[in-house]
Amino acid sequence: MSVQVNERTEATSMTERKPLVKLEGVMKHFPLTRGIIFQKKIGQVHAVDGVDLEINAGETLGLVGETGCGKSTLARLVMRLYPLSGGRIFFDGDDITFLKGRDLRALRRNMQMIFQDPYASLNPRKTVGAIIGEPFRLHGTVPRNKIRDEVRQLMELVGLNPEHYNRYPHAFSGGQRQRIGFARALALRPRLIVADEPVSALDVSIQAQILNLLEDLQDEFNLTYLFIAHDLSVVKHVSDRVAVMYLGKIVEMAPGDTLYENPKHPYTGALMSAVPIPDPDLAAMKKRIILEGDVPSPINPPSGCRFHPRCPRAQFPICREEEPELLPHHRGQVAACHFPLEDRAVISEEAEAGS
Repeated sequence: MSVQVNERTEATSMTERKPLVKLEGVMKHFPLTRGIIFQKKIGQVHAVDGVDLEINAGETLGLVGETGCGKSTLARLVMRLYPLSGGRIFFDGDDITFLKGRDLRALRRNMQMIFQDPYASLNPRKTVGAIIGEPFRLHGTVPRNKIRDEVRQLMELVGLNPEHYNRYPHAFSGGQRQRIGFARALALRPRLIVADEPVSALDVSIQAQILNLLEDLQDEFNLTYLFIAHDLSVVKHVSDRVAVMYLGKIVEMAPGDTLYENPKHPYTGALMSAVPIPDPDLAAMKKRIILEGDVPSPINPPSGCRFHPRCPRAQFPICREEEPELLPHHRGQVAACHFPLEDRAVISEEAEAGS
């Protein structure tokens, strides 16, 4: 997949950027109940369990991990679509953890979300013009007699034909529907866009178009992205930094190039080793890390390091009893592991000898 990537200048490096979003010990536990009339709590799902994270203004932070690790839940917590079970969220220095009513609606102007499914995220009973224009009507930022013109401009901006204003979502392809979602998210000129796997349901050729569109819009409107995806190749192309999540916790975070060249957490190394390489010679030299066992249940997560039941480097009793802290390694890289990977551990010894 060919994706254009704009060069990042030193003036916009992450070290010079101001945190736009800050999470401190964010938690979300979903209760498990039994009974119909008289419900009794019998446990809870630890979907997100103590996440500390910063998203700098103007950057793209990629968030990766297996299905069920808590990525989408964390995205909805950032958007304040779920109430927190613990911790605090700051937006541009202001505590937004307990915002409600008008204050929360005002915050929505600066935070928008692009959903994973371009088919389910659009109301099939409304025209495209009504869908994209809904934010203008809800927030009253544009006079009603000018909404149509604004919507047409947004459609043209994201590569849609403005003449299709009165069409319904079923008349568009998957890529076009995702562009409709982008236009709706951009309507209020937000500062943060949370993109929850925005290209996973699209063909590879369409993915490239959408990713290029995201980068163009970021440059034009100085947007900040929280980009969630399963495809590590996609994340590498679009992200300034990448955070790796496992069972509700961040286990590693680093600039994109550093993470892909020298992952430190064994889980990150396993993910990177599974990324296909188009060159068969390089692919033959690559060491594949195979994880054994299934992902533990988030209802009763393992003690100590949550990855230790599947980790090929686990040593006992320390990995089973002590939870590792996020410690620095290379510049800008932190990882939570008692026995981190050596540099270039994903590459085979044969490849290292030939380099």
